[in-house]
Amino acid sequence: MVEIPEEQQAATLKALAQVVHDRNKVVAEWDEKVKAAAVTAVKAGNVRTRVRELCEVSPKTLYAWLKSAGLPVRPYKPRSG
Repeated sequence: MVEIPEEQQAATLKALAQVVHDRNKVVAEWDEKVKAAAVTAVKAGNVRTRVRELCEVSPKTLYAWLKSAGLPVRPYKPRSG
């Protein structure tokens, strides 16, 4: 049986979509592990700036993680200027 180009293209796109889905699942799992480790590190008394640097996340992300874990977080104050 001869495969037409459109069938081959559809098959490769389906394979690509599956690989991207698998990657996103793994990344989400690791993000949860990083989040949990960051919260644990802050609870242990580590400086939040150092934790954020090691996680390689923005302050906004770290503070959202901490807030969702029930840790006290100061209200966000945008820079003036």
